[in-house]
Amino acid sequence: MNKYKDLYKWMIIPMVVMQLGIFMDYWGDFSENAWSVHIHYWTGTIWYIYLIIQPYFVTHGQIERHRTNGIIGMFLAGGVCLTALSMMHRDIKSAEDSLADPARFGPFQPWFFFGIATVEVVMIAAFGFAVIKSIIHRKDIENHSWWLISTVFIIMMPALGRGLGFVSFVLQSDRMPNVNIMPPLYISELVIIGMLLLGAWKFKTLRHPATYLALGVNLFNCLLEPLGRSESVQLALRALIKG
Repeated sequence: MNKYKDLYKWMIIPMVVMQLGIFMDYWGDFSENAWSVHIHYWTGTIWYIYLIIQPYFVTHGQIERHRTNGIIGMFLAGGVCLTALSMMHRDIKSAEDSLADPARFGPFQPWFFFGIATVEVVMIAAFGFAVIKSIIHRKDIENHSWWLISTVFIIMMPALGRGLGFVSFVLQSDRMPNVNIMPPLYISELVIIGMLLLGAWKFKTLRHPATYLALGVNLFNCLLEPLGRSESVQLALRALIKG
């Protein structure tokens, strides 16, 4: 238990990274965002906040408060999963719209949106699995905690990738739309994996299954382009995800 006494402080770092990453994408066109986007943003943000306050409660003698908030937190986790799933048709529609009107989407071609949908399926499934494992191990505080902490790194890529993508496009504005859209994703994955491994090293969980899961998800995300370009993947997504 003592090794997690300062965990809540460390959890502020990924929270700040996530918020900086998503800032322009969410707040830049706040009034134009769909209702589902607002719900997903706020459930995700509150989930991150819970992963700061919950370690504080349990390591500072507030066990009952931790348990009560834990029940609420499981409700939030379901919200994060379900809102993410409900938004997936937006990726398919964006792929179709970018094919019909390429000029409107600039450097983003249909394969990118199919790739995003593919890695999102894996991220959502991994997030749900980690939350369920945390429930199964709820009486083992250290095991329970790390399964929950891993969810931060499992679902961070979309937010950080958007932020780095925005910076990249600003720096290359004179070359638009002829820019490579993948480097920001790869850089975001390096940052996420770096934070994951640093945290796992500090809290002695490098060989924990949750660490392997989060690492595997982020390595899988790097396959976004070949997956998105696969005709088989595109056909499967079109068949499964309907508007």
